[in-house]
Amino acid sequence: MKATGIVRRIDDLGRVVIPKEIRRTLKIREGDPLEIYVDRGGEVILKKYSPIGELGDFAQEYADSLYESMGHISCIADRDTIIAVAGAPKKEFVNRPLNSALEQVMENRKSVLINDTSAHQYYRESDDMFGPRFANEVIAPIISEGDPIGAVVIGSRDPSMKMTDLELKLAETAASFLAKQMEQ
Repeated sequence: MKATGIVRRIDDLGRVVIPKEIRRTLKIREGDPLEIYVDRGGEVILKKYSPIGELGDFAQEYADSLYESMGHISCIADRDTIIAVAGAPKKEFVNRPLNSALEQVMENRKSVLINDTSAHQYYRESDDMFGPRFANEVIAPIISEGDPIGAVVIGSRDPSMKMTDLELKLAETAASFLAKQMEQ
């Protein structure tokens, strides 16, 4: 475990403040769920909880089905990383941070169809090193109980392979289905 040198006191209601620097680094936002673990040595460990991560194997099967039916790379992400991919090497996508365009789509809670990611507003405004992974893509946010908890991404690296309303509807259907699984 890495020491930060930051010490916080527990208040009379049992609360402790996670410093802003740590929240920013770990992308912990107000309202994000945290899992609490206690080890045998008495250490308390807080871990960001990923509801989509709970569907790990199921999300992978869904990504596989999308890829098999369309032939495009299919990814399912939680709020921070890609958790499932089909049609591309897992080491290239899984557990990699999301780019700011994908985060923006989730925050806006609206699906997007992007043909030519290099010219799209979300990518032009992006200043992060995790730029477009695809030449063309559709992104559908997974919304559960009003909150964005992840996204379904269908993409192509071939600039001539344009995304259509069909891919958009499939991504939206997948996102809706995964959201319903979370609410059960």
